[in-house]
Amino acid sequence: MTSSTARAASGTPAPADVDRPVGGVVAPPGIGEAPRRRRADAYDAFLAPLLPSRPGVALVAVGGLGRRQCAPHGDLDLVLLHAGVPGIDDLAASLWYPVWDAGLRLDHSVRTVAEALSVAQDDVKVALGLLDARLVAGDAALADTLIRTAVDHWRRTAVRRLPHLREITAARWQAHGELAFLLEGDVKEAAGGLRDVGILRAVATAGVTDALRPAVRAAHVRLLDVRDALHEQAGRRVDRLLAQERDAVAARLGLRQPQPTGAPGNGHDGDVLLRRVAGDARTVSHALDDAFRAAERLRAGRSRTGSARPARRPVARDVVAHDGELVLARTAIGARPDPTLSLRVAAAAATTGLPIARATCEWLAAYCPPLPTPWPAEARAALVTLLGAGPGLVAAWETCDRYGLVDGWLPEWPRMRSLPQHNPVHRFTLDRHLVQTACEASRYAREVDRPDLLLLGALLHDIGKGLPAANAEALPGGREAGDGAPGGRDPGDGAADHSTAGVPVAEAVATRIGLPAPEVALIGTLVRLHLLLPDVATRRDLADPVTISRVAEAVGDPATLDLLHALVRADAAATGPAAWSSWKGRLVAELVGRVRTALHTGALPAPPTPDPALLAEPLPVVRLTGDRVAVAAADRRGLLATVAGCLSLHRLDVVSADASTVDGRALVECRVQPRYGLAPDPIALGGDLRRAVAGDVSVTQRLRGRALAGRREAAAPRVVWHREAATDAVVLELRAADAAGLLYRVTCALDEAGAQVRAARIATLGGDVVDAFYLVGRWPDDATRARLEAAVLGAV
Repeated sequence: MTSSTARAASGTPAPADVDRPVGGVVAPPGIGEAPRRRRADAYDAFLAPLLPSRPGVALVAVGGLGRRQCAPHGDLDLVLLHAGVPGIDDLAASLWYPVWDAGLRLDHSVRTVAEALSVAQDDVKVALGLLDARLVAGDAALADTLIRTAVDHWRRTAVRRLPHLREITAARWQAHGELAFLLEGDVKEAAGGLRDVGILRAVATAGVTDALRPAVRAAHVRLLDVRDALHEQAGRRVDRLLAQERDAVAARLGLRQPQPTGAPGNGHDGDVLLRRVAGDARTVSHALDDAFRAAERLRAGRSRTGSARPARRPVARDVVAHDGELVLARTAIGARPDPTLSLRVAAAAATTGLPIARATCEWLAAYCPPLPTPWPAEARAALVTLLGAGPGLVAAWETCDRYGLVDGWLPEWPRMRSLPQHNPVHRFTLDRHLVQTACEASRYAREVDRPDLLLLGALLHDIGKGLPAANAEALPGGREAGDGAPGGRDPGDGAADHSTAGVPVAEAVATRIGLPAPEVALIGTLVRLHLLLPDVATRRDLADPVTISRVAEAVGDPATLDLLHALVRADAAATGPAAWSSWKGRLVAELVGRVRTALHTGALPAPPTPDPALLAEPLPVVRLTGDRVAVAAADRRGLLATVAGCLSLHRLDVVSADASTVDGRALVECRVQPRYGLAPDPIALGGDLRRAVAGDVSVTQRLRGRALAGRREAAAPRVVWHREAATDAVVLELRAADAAGLLYRVTCALDEAGAQVRAARIATLGGDVVDAFYLVGRWPDDATRARLEAAVLGAV
């Protein structure tokens, strides 16, 4: 093997933005259809002379070269076709080795026409590949025989083979995910990517349906451009759009974030790229779903006996089920269509689970007039039915969105469509997250007095994301940090003020829909406070009367509290599995129960009573029960830090911690969860805790070593003070990158600085933490607070 052959086999990248020499012929760089065709011409010019002119032999290109859509660093897919001529192996070697020596990646095969068709018969992916076959050099009649026969065979067998192809495709989607909702998606293999366009091309070739409509063709061209730019940026073949390449790829494509006059942009240039890729992927995915359904209808039609036609069955006013799809009743099509018709069709699709026929969607998009302001009652009822349909909502909404119907209902929707959410706990783009939240909220409709407002609040709860928050007011329970509000957020976070910024937008939507003023105000309250319960539950001391009274004041009444509780659970389920846990659910439920009691009776929580065993047994006392760790020891400084460090040593994350002193005994009670899913050995943990609180030097040294090893580089941490959030303390809130031993380091720093920590609440947000420490006393002196803040930041 030559050095260039070894280079090709190892995948060594070629420099980006330069012509690639191919056997003396230049394969030009560039992005777009013309450069792709020029690359195909260059490869053809390089390959054609390699094949001697002899009958019964042809060099056929498939894949990207067959389609003349060559990526800058794509593979060459070649078939040496022959009619049983002698010496074919030597001939193949004389072809393949120059290709390898040119530094090109090669996928090759040597077959007769019969062998190629036999493999295509057994492997549907090979059958699809032959649909792209194109003669490069050699016997044109031989190649034409293969190409015509492969296409003819596909057309005759496609309807029968498409179910198997659908199974293979679903397995690929499961492995690679949905391109529309991935921050680092594979533009070829993920659902909605280039591989799916190939399936659509095969469906169109079979004549099953018009799968390659103009919108799909445009999406395909843009996805090809993204792959070209990605190859040129990386200098090698790569199909996954990684975060570090995103902005540079966007720049190569000439994508820029729009900057409206007087308002900042909504993100980076890379976000524009993500939104475009997401929109194109959704177009492709929707077209493929439609194509598979068309094939299924065709199969069902062929299996019917006689001349029986599918029956038409009314499912709602003006809506009829026909051949597995929803179509308009004949009476609904007139010179002046009902403005509520599109919403009523969508509601029927969601409740029945049947898709809306493509022709029906196109007719509604072209002829259904806009809704009046305010909406009529029938339109509001249809919207509530649509949002409350459960699993059927997502597919029906996506179909309506593909045809522009949603824009007519909600003019705010285009701003949110395919908007990426960079927090790793989110699995969907913003628009899909809102629809998914409404879908999840339908599960809690029977738990609230106003399920219609719950569904509408779920759809609108994050409508403020992406809006500038500079003019957002600080509202009760709002997002301004440092104001003492429960769960206040950092305005420096890109989405920090979205709860406040979304209130006027959500209220405007509710007004346009036709809700009365009190219900409009309640929708605004749900949007403003939708993060209140989880923030307070995970960051504040639920036994502190101030915590409960402030939440009760912000919520106002039990009915709103129930709506917020349902919305929190729906929001978490729609966000992703990392957004919720059993302990978080228990904390939120505990908070809701205490606030409900306060709203009904005015009673606030009594101070917690310590476990009697911690006060009676000889010191030290260690109690391990489920997710609870309780320790009693002789009163001394640094006990909380010692316990926290020991728990970290055993790979336990502390969720909450409470420290107190009773009759000379220091008590520490913690709620914990395993960092990696496996609980530690309770005997080893109990032994280390007893030795640590007793001052064993060996354990202390291990704690310090682990704490130093846990330090890592990250964005600068920040400290925020909340001076009115507790009864007898101020709250120091630390926002920093998560790391093993962090709680131990910080509590050590607080102890050495002379601060007494009576409680700690730890909330993990992806790779970051928001740790709240209740420091006994008022801490009014600015210089003292600055010294303490410096100590904490130094420990981080």
